[in-house]
Amino acid sequence: MAWQPEEEPLRQLSTCLRDSLSGHNKNAQKQAEIMLAQAKNSPDINNYLAYLFSSSQVPNGLSYSIEEYHAVRSAAAIMLKNNIRTGYKTMSPESLALVRATVPLALQDKNQLIRGYAGNVITEIISKGGILGWPQILPELLILIGNENGTATPEAQEGAMAALAKICEDNKKMLDRDYQGQRPLTFIIPKLIEFTNNPLPKVRSLALGSINVFVPQKPQALLVNLDSLLNRLFQLSQDPSSDVRRQVCRAFVQIVEIRPDKILPHIEGLVDYMLAQQKKIEDEDLACDAAEFWLTVGEHNELWKALAPYLNKIIPVLLESMVYSEDDIAMLGGGEEDAEVEDRAEDIKPAFAKSKSTRNGEIEEGGQNGGYQKLGGMEDDEDDVDEGEIEEFDDDDEEGNPEDRWNLRKCSAAALDVFATDFRGPVFDTILPYLMTHLKHEEWPYREAAVLALGAVAEGCMDVVTPHLPDLVPYLISLLKDPEPLVRQITCWTLGRYSAWGAKLTEPAAREQYFLPMMEGILLRMLDPNKRVQEAGASAFAHLEEKAGLDLAPYCEPIIGQFVKCFNKYKDRNMFILYDCVQTLAEHVGHGLAQPQLIDMLMPALIHRWNKVSDQSRELFPLLECLSYVASALAESFAPFAQPVFTRCIKIIHQNLEDYIRSVQNPNTVDTPDKDFLVTSLDLLSAIVQALDDKQSAALVSGSDPRLFDLLQFCMEDPENDVRQSSYALLGDCAKYVFPQLQPFLPTLLPLLIKQLDLDAILDEQIETGFSVVNNACWSAGEVAIQAGKHIGPYVGELLQRFLAILGNPAVPKSVLENAAIALGRLGLQNYEIMSPHLTIISEPFLRSIDGVGETSEKATACKGFALCVIHNPQGMEKDLPRYFSMIAGYQEINIGTTKTPMLADLQQIFKHTLEVYKSLIPDMNTYLTNNLSTADLHNLQKTYNL
Repeated sequence: MAWQPEEEPLRQLSTCLRDSLSGHNKNAQKQAEIMLAQAKNSPDINNYLAYLFSSSQVPNGLSYSIEEYHAVRSAAAIMLKNNIRTGYKTMSPESLALVRATVPLALQDKNQLIRGYAGNVITEIISKGGILGWPQILPELLILIGNENGTATPEAQEGAMAALAKICEDNKKMLDRDYQGQRPLTFIIPKLIEFTNNPLPKVRSLALGSINVFVPQKPQALLVNLDSLLNRLFQLSQDPSSDVRRQVCRAFVQIVEIRPDKILPHIEGLVDYMLAQQKKIEDEDLACDAAEFWLTVGEHNELWKALAPYLNKIIPVLLESMVYSEDDIAMLGGGEEDAEVEDRAEDIKPAFAKSKSTRNGEIEEGGQNGGYQKLGGMEDDEDDVDEGEIEEFDDDDEEGNPEDRWNLRKCSAAALDVFATDFRGPVFDTILPYLMTHLKHEEWPYREAAVLALGAVAEGCMDVVTPHLPDLVPYLISLLKDPEPLVRQITCWTLGRYSAWGAKLTEPAAREQYFLPMMEGILLRMLDPNKRVQEAGASAFAHLEEKAGLDLAPYCEPIIGQFVKCFNKYKDRNMFILYDCVQTLAEHVGHGLAQPQLIDMLMPALIHRWNKVSDQSRELFPLLECLSYVASALAESFAPFAQPVFTRCIKIIHQNLEDYIRSVQNPNTVDTPDKDFLVTSLDLLSAIVQALDDKQSAALVSGSDPRLFDLLQFCMEDPENDVRQSSYALLGDCAKYVFPQLQPFLPTLLPLLIKQLDLDAILDEQIETGFSVVNNACWSAGEVAIQAGKHIGPYVGELLQRFLAILGNPAVPKSVLENAAIALGRLGLQNYEIMSPHLTIISEPFLRSIDGVGETSEKATACKGFALCVIHNPQGMEKDLPRYFSMIAGYQEINIGTTKTPMLADLQQIFKHTLEVYKSLIPDMNTYLTNNLSTADLHNLQKTYNL
């Protein structure tokens, strides 16, 4: 007999569900949440939830208004989805079958929110159970959307299409897997193209949006249907629905990336089309999606030149799009002096820890769109949608301050920046008349847009703008006093973009006339009465610091003086960018900061903030990061401040690890702690260990409570890549500077390091950060190998195996290969007896990877370790001997200060001894060398080693 609900449990549950969403009665809401948490353990709970959610009419025996019953159904859907997410594997087959049978009924509901909830629940079931766990749902959705039997209502078609769109978005890879010889996308993609013919605009828009989800992956099912998709796009280009045209623009942008050859023949028509859509400023989302086309094509190596004939049409539209709209001006709220107004919690942007601890080479340069990257939160984030909300691919249309979101103005400025880099002179020639008429425009929005345009072309057009800068820079400096805060704000940004020109001026008179007023003007704006201008001034000054570098050393006193005033005046939001200014100065001036008068100015301000900020505040991230750079710059002068900072970092790490363990043990009641607290604390410990002398660092490490290396063990096993990346950086630094304190813990830590070197453990979706962790693990292994000597002998076999796997993998980034080669070579310094029997498999990957490393002490120690292995087993090098001789011939001695370290003092003698060993083994050494080495290598060997 089919399951039926009992009236009393149904009444109690529905009452709790209604009350759980009641914002008016907090007591009833809290009591309802407690009751629902207890009800989760009932074996029939999901049956009741599915029944309530899928019943469009109030069930018999219950009495609710329309609004109340909608709340009951909404809460039931939310709870059902969460139960599936956390307990899918424990659901009984009968309950799961009932949920699958009833939830799709809600796709036909008259209420759009209810249809959206149904799509969310269906998607959750697919995500947890896989395609084969519910094979009927996809065909059923396709039949409903296509209205194949002619009975589907418009609501049902839209509900099914929204559900399919959500499934596509959340399960991109799953839908392109092979299931018993078939891939779901093979029949989904043609159906989606067909659905773009649907008479309902929402279905057309969602169908095309779903196709756009798959384009970047280049699935075969899409590529074979690309021509039919392009035909549909051209037909849909004049669709009356702006949502459909948005998706058309997005589709063309995505196809640029995967098949530029399909775009090139249509470039003239696409230019006209995108310009027409961008001019529809009444729909900014559509205009912005159209403007993305210029960015994508402009950054594409094969296509950007095709835009050259159309610059005179495109650039004026970009310039028009860069003027603030009346709506934007209204949202920005005019030019109030708000520096004394406290920030609201929602005004403060979330800070994310940036790990600075990738050792010996970055994995990949970041940044997109020339510095106009979309703001945090703009990226697609699976499962980041509120319960019941249907994204429907409108991830960009957030309201609020236009400065805090990616919009048409920013996109157009970014496109102009890209064009300036592509075409240079012609772009500046095109905007010059606009600049001449608008830079001094009476109406500030046009004045502001002209300054933005001038800043946008700074990097690409610097050569052609430079002759105009002696006139432009003084005028820009005067605009720093413009009565309109938004003009002062954008002027800071533009001057920051041209600060490299001022910083490179060598004539004292020119620096006095241009660079010093530029620096002084931006510094003054850091204390503007408007907080937005303060932020822009601080950001521009950080940019100037990067460009001027050590040239700022003579001006550190007034600069730090201004920073200290900012510490006293800034509210919470701008404190974050102020930390960036301090750390950028420390990074580029370095030990120049270690002067008593500068330390006496800066450190009290930082320590005051340090004492004020709680251990739970997100402001700790930039503060800890800033202190890392300051400690590195001050070196031993940081010693008076080190002990309390070190102790607090240990405390923060310990607390975070304990909170994490509690969250794992109680996932439903304890939130997972923010791991950025770990990352920034570990990085600051690294900086302190490096900065102080060995004795001071050893005292801090020995006195830590809990013990540093006990905590480090947990951090090295943390599931987050960023935490492990910083952990291995700290491990390597401790090996270099406090090895006696580290040594007793190596039996515990080295097995974790070896495990980390396993490339198979890197997840596909985290491959870049995964390689950063392996990079640091390799580096730290090399540092441990130098210090541990023969004590690392029991681990050499496993380490060797891991390093060879890394060196033999073509997907591994160059910097990781180099660090692995260095670590492998260093293993041979005192363990050559263990290493040398394996030379036949070590030599080729080592020599190939070490070849690209610059002449550093790291390379020298690795070469020495490898050379000792060779001397111990010269016959093992037979097949790679010419390459080894070539390495010796090309090796350049490095100068480390005025004297060589003991480690490297005998390296050339070892090379000479190696050559003599082979001279005794090879009957005619000269003929062998002549036949196997280049003339240059032969000359170097003869010159350096008297062969």
